[in-house]
Amino acid sequence: MSNLGTNLSPVSELAIDLDRNSEDALHRQIGASIRQRIRSGALPAGVALPPTRALAAELGVTRGVVVEAYGQLLAEGYLTSRSGGYTQVASAAAAAPPAAPPRPERPVPPRSACPVVDFGYGRSNLAAFPRAAWLRSVRHVLTEAAGERLGYLDGRGAVEIRSALAAYLNRVRGTNADPDRIVITNGYAQALSLLIGVLAARGARSVAVEDPSASDDARPIAQALGLNVVGVPVCGDGVRVDAVAELSADVLILTPSHQWPTGGVLSPQARVAVLAWAQRTGALVLEDDYDAEYRYDRAPIGAMQGLDPDRVAYAGTASKTLAPGIRLGWLILPPELVEPFAEAKLLADRGSPILDQLTFADFLSRGEFDRHLRRMRPIYRSRRDALLTALAQHLPGLEPTGIAAGLHLVAWLPQGLDEATVIAAAAREGVAVAGVSPYRLSPAPHGGLIFGYSNLNERAITDGITRLARAVSNLPERTTTGRRRTSGSPAPRAV
Repeated sequence: MSNLGTNLSPVSELAIDLDRNSEDALHRQIGASIRQRIRSGALPAGVALPPTRALAAELGVTRGVVVEAYGQLLAEGYLTSRSGGYTQVASAAAAAPPAAPPRPERPVPPRSACPVVDFGYGRSNLAAFPRAAWLRSVRHVLTEAAGERLGYLDGRGAVEIRSALAAYLNRVRGTNADPDRIVITNGYAQALSLLIGVLAARGARSVAVEDPSASDDARPIAQALGLNVVGVPVCGDGVRVDAVAELSADVLILTPSHQWPTGGVLSPQARVAVLAWAQRTGALVLEDDYDAEYRYDRAPIGAMQGLDPDRVAYAGTASKTLAPGIRLGWLILPPELVEPFAEAKLLADRGSPILDQLTFADFLSRGEFDRHLRRMRPIYRSRRDALLTALAQHLPGLEPTGIAAGLHLVAWLPQGLDEATVIAAAAREGVAVAGVSPYRLSPAPHGGLIFGYSNLNERAITDGITRLARAVSNLPERTTTGRRRTSGSPAPRAV
């Protein structure tokens, strides 16, 4: 590997092999070898050659031989030198990089692929990442961490982050967490994958998910392991407990504090009923607490794990609160699953990056995480309010739900408006919005739109809803059954 700029090129990098039996003089052999490496690009412009004395000692020749070789290359323009400085490869002598193969022309994407307003969901406001506070924690860790902390870890993760998380989650989310029962993962996706694998190895045969839900996370993993995936219908308050009571499954994946995507909150009575089912059947409840820190119009709701830590595995991440690219997640596990899961984590990747773990632990312990959340809540609330105001003004026929918390809301479409048709019409107006249908396992009587608002300011939100309303108003008029309105038929409800 070459050293650029004024860095000194190691003697070994010149790779000069002298033939002392050759009729060619030694200084010519040295010059020819260096010249060839410059032409090939192995010695790029600006690289400083070794001092003549050092190279002579390495090659076992007198310094004068090297001086003569360098002098010839200087005369030819391959090298440059100045008084008191290093001898360097000249800019004009460096080999031109090989021409890159021509790239095929990329077609200009359609307008729908470059939205003016993107109501994307599932992410925090990345521009608001607390860089200065995070940097302070990084510096503290790099200064204070002992050298041995950079070695291999056990599968559970650094004790500092597990202790800081236990204190935080017990205080803020009402969990019953012990540091020894927490395992650090690379986000929720890895936690889910490893947990399903551990459960399958222990005899699990079926996984139940909410319907609708982010089943695209669990379904391919479970099916690859030969497990059956079943859906449990959701009502306005979350999963339907009557359906859970009749469920036959080894694990039930829930989002009880803010159902994804509808936003329902599982009531205390429903939580007790779900836990009674788990105790009766021996099933595990996996609680995905993905964005419960953001609440606006309701009191805090504790985690289910605190009610029954032996039947509930609690999953959390920094993806919605800080940034998904950090890839930090955690599981609080029942005692019998800690060691098998930690072993699976070690087998998967030998542990999550230690510096990231220690940085987040310091960030938590110093109270920076709490300060960041306090700063972001009013910002997100203001954006949510702007979205609700715009929907009420421009699209009163849509029915928002799940508005009390989180970073998104769902707006149900009235009968007569097809979800896919509305999404396509919105794209033509420069608005990207997703539908609820891809997250369903069973068909539904009507569709809905998912509006993420964390990355849009109030003006962009209003502009997006105005554009969406224009798109809907340009759709062909239909009756509530989806057919075109015929002459004399009553007009559908205004949207």
